[in-house]
Amino acid sequence: MDLSLWEKVGMKVGRLHEEATVMGKVTIRDIARMKADGKKIPMITAYDYTSACLADNAGIPIILVGDSLGMVVLGYESTIQVTLEDILHHMKAVSRGAKQALLVADMPFMTYHVDAGQALTNAARLMQEGGAHSVKLEGGESMAPTVRRLVECGIPVMGHIGLTPQSVNALGGYRVQGRGLEAAERLLRDAQALEQAGAYSVVLELVPSPLAGLISSRLTIPTIGIGAGPECDGQVQVLHDMLGLFTNFSPKHAKQFAQLSESIKMAFAQYMQEVEAGDFPTDKQSFTMDPAVLEELQALSR
Repeated sequence: MDLSLWEKVGMKVGRLHEEATVMGKVTIRDIARMKADGKKIPMITAYDYTSACLADNAGIPIILVGDSLGMVVLGYESTIQVTLEDILHHMKAVSRGAKQALLVADMPFMTYHVDAGQALTNAARLMQEGGAHSVKLEGGESMAPTVRRLVECGIPVMGHIGLTPQSVNALGGYRVQGRGLEAAERLLRDAQALEQAGAYSVVLELVPSPLAGLISSRLTIPTIGIGAGPECDGQVQVLHDMLGLFTNFSPKHAKQFAQLSESIKMAFAQYMQEVEAGDFPTDKQSFTMDPAVLEELQALSR
């Protein structure tokens, strides 16, 4: 008997969950091994307990509590407005839901730029209070000394170069980075500097696919692409983009694997209709009591 697409997907999810359970909690060594073995690395954002449980049960090895929550959860205009307390609040919820995945916390704008001491203090909070296993910060060569200091103190670091959303005002908008020779050389140097500083992986955002492939081939640590083509060692997507939940705009690099916004709107409309018509709730969603108790109560109330 031929299986439907969703039956096949369900079987795949079951196998991934079984593999994750056998392997135990994912570590940065597991991520390095995936690159060495030529196995692509899926990564996704999550911002609450429920989505973290779902991603974890599917066997996704890396979950990021990204500062993208500012736009898709909190309604900010950009990631710049996200605070450390915002990330901490959502990191705590995700860490309660995900038991297998490697959890990464974004370090928000200006929480690691002043000096290494500031970066250490804030990264420690994300791990101690939030339950993160590692942190992610934006910047290349200029940020390498900070990365090195964090790693020396036992804090795993994921780098982030290319389009760095926290620097969007300085970059002149959300634009592809590294198309010219000088810019491409700078990105390659940035990636190598992060690797030498001890980062265990690096995100490449809005980087031309051939350049991302070159960088990936030159590094021993994994690259995670977002709008950087298929030659990266892994991919990351924003949960609300891939599920079709965020409808303000859809980035070119995002693929909608579901269109949940339409399903949710239809469910809301049906709920309103049934409540207004008196069709919900029914006896199925209601609870009974002993008629004798009700009769006695009615007598007392008279």
